[in-house]
Amino acid sequence: MRMSGQFVWILNFSSACDAREKHLKVKGRGMRENGTMTVTLLGASEIRRLAAELDVTPTKKWGQNFVVDANTVRRIVQVARVEAGERVVEVGPGLGSLTLAILETGATVTAVEIDPRLAARLPQTAAEHQVPEGALQIIQNDALKVTALPGEPTVLVANLPYNVSVPVLLHFMETFSTLDRGVVMGQAEVGERLAAPPGSKTYGSPSVKAAWYGDWKLAGNVSRQVFWPVPNVDSVLVGFQRSGDTLGTEEERKATFTIVDAAFQQRRKMLRQALSSLLGGSAAASSEVLERAGVDPTLRGEQLTVHDYLRIARTIA
Repeated sequence: MRMSGQFVWILNFSSACDAREKHLKVKGRGMRENGTMTVTLLGASEIRRLAAELDVTPTKKWGQNFVVDANTVRRIVQVARVEAGERVVEVGPGLGSLTLAILETGATVTAVEIDPRLAARLPQTAAEHQVPEGALQIIQNDALKVTALPGEPTVLVANLPYNVSVPVLLHFMETFSTLDRGVVMGQAEVGERLAAPPGSKTYGSPSVKAAWYGDWKLAGNVSRQVFWPVPNVDSVLVGFQRSGDTLGTEEERKATFTIVDAAFQQRRKMLRQALSSLLGGSAAASSEVLERAGVDPTLRGEQLTVHDYLRIARTIA
């Protein structure tokens, strides 16, 4: 089916039935007391087999470093506090290792995958691992272009490459207000920026923008050895919890983010200089606006909270 210009595959067990029957005969495990099957996870050898089957060579372009360790994907799900019956959106499911760990909890998943080969294969993989009918939906699209999701997901889980981590996260937080919490796995440098407090060396534009939506905290390190292929950078988990109240209107958000970008483009300069082009055209005019907003003009952008930036935006509105 199509939804707002996006291709969506809904797990179809009639077409995947033969694969499931074959899998059950081989596995012979995962039976609950009531006779229903539990979801099983992918192992390292199966992940490599799937990649070979699809002729998938992990690429830097799409950040394809696949997680091959079952304990790691279960840990990610635990950090996200996923529970049975919840709706989860997963960005970048790849071959499905994290997807199956989410589904193992009894939650339902909408998976957003840019690679058409991986998106097309995921329903069959899910069927082979005893995923209940209707529990998985797949959107084959660039995550930055997704503007609608089935249902109202409340949890976001993502394994994101360095070059799109922040844009994808901010896009989803802005577009899908039902997202209440989640966890993101990404390059350590990016994760540390998202969770950085004001005044720290890693605090920057992503830190302020993320704080607009809620609280972000580092939730642990991830070994390079759990990925295939092994990346050249360290990874971390970042958990977030959306704030109960919205900080401001959409117009105020845009104005605030514009000021944030300007402040950090010249982060070594005092705000009266860094923001002069936005606040009157001179350091003197900028200082006057900042003082009216209750912000010291001699501070630098890295010393302000998201609330400080919002006050500046409201002062010039």
